[in-house]
Amino acid sequence: METIKIKAPAKVNLTLEVLNKRHDGFHNIQSIMQTISLYDYITINLNRNFSGEEIKLSGTSNQIPYDETNLVYKAAKLFFETAEISNYSIEIFIEKNIPIAAGLAGGSTDAAATLFELNELFENVFTETKLHELCSKLGSDLNVCLKGGCILATGRGEQIQNLPVSENKISLIKPKNLGISAKEAYTKYSKKPLKTEKTKTQEMIKALNNGKNISEFLYNDLEYAVFEDYKELQTIKKKYPKSIMTGSGSTYFVLNETINETDNNYDIFNDLSFTQNGVCKVLDR
Repeated sequence: METIKIKAPAKVNLTLEVLNKRHDGFHNIQSIMQTISLYDYITINLNRNFSGEEIKLSGTSNQIPYDETNLVYKAAKLFFETAEISNYSIEIFIEKNIPIAAGLAGGSTDAAATLFELNELFENVFTETKLHELCSKLGSDLNVCLKGGCILATGRGEQIQNLPVSENKISLIKPKNLGISAKEAYTKYSKKPLKTEKTKTQEMIKALNNGKNISEFLYNDLEYAVFEDYKELQTIKKKYPKSIMTGSGSTYFVLNETINETDNNYDIFNDLSFTQNGVCKVLDR
C-alpha cells in the first residue's frame, strides 16, 4: 500500500465579469482568481496488486456524496482511463475544511489535487500541460487550483495566465445554511436588465502590476445577480460594506480586516492569506 497526502487550496474571485453565453451552455468570463490559505486535505492509499479497478471515497463531511457523482471520483476515473492503467485499488479520504457550495472551488480543488497526486504516485505519467488538459475536461476552476497563485482566468475559467500575488490578509464570512449554485447565479445574471462595461478585470491587473492597493478594484457580476434575493447577503454587505462575494456565492470576503461576527448563522474564517501555490504534497510516499 502506497500513501500520498495533498493540500488543496480554496480560491476567491478578486474580479468576475461575465462576457457572454457560449454554445455549450457555459459562459465566457474574465476573472482574477487568487488561492488562499484555507485547505482541504486529500489522502490516497494505492494498492497496485489488485485484480480489477476500484475507487473508494470517504471523508469528514456529511454534505458531499462519496460515490461516482463526486468530482474527485470523476477525476480519478479520468486519470486511470487516460493513462490506460488497470489492476488498481485506491481509497481516497477527503478532509473537508472548505465550505460546500460557497464560491470557493472546494470541489474543484479536491479534484485537481486528486489528479496531481495520482500523477505523483504513477511516476509523473502526465506532463503538467496534460494535467491541465484533464482539469479543463472536468470543470472551470480546476486549472486555477492546480496552478495556484494569482491567475487571470478566461474562457469558461480554464484558460489561465499568472499575475503578481499581492500581500494581503483575507477573512471570509459565509451564511451556514445558504449555498448558491453557479447555474442559479448565471441564470439570474442573464435576466438582469443592466450590464456594466467589462473594465474591472483590466483595472485590477493594472493595480496588481503596479503594486497598488487592490481593495477598491474588487468586483463580481454574480453578486449583482443574486444579491436582491437573499437577506443573508444583504446583512453581510450592510455590516461589512467593503466585502465582496466570491464566485457564485454565498461566501463574502474582506481584505486586511477582521470579521467580528457573533451570529451563529455564519461561518467565519479570519487571518487567512493569499498563497503562491496550488495543490501540493504534505506527506510523501
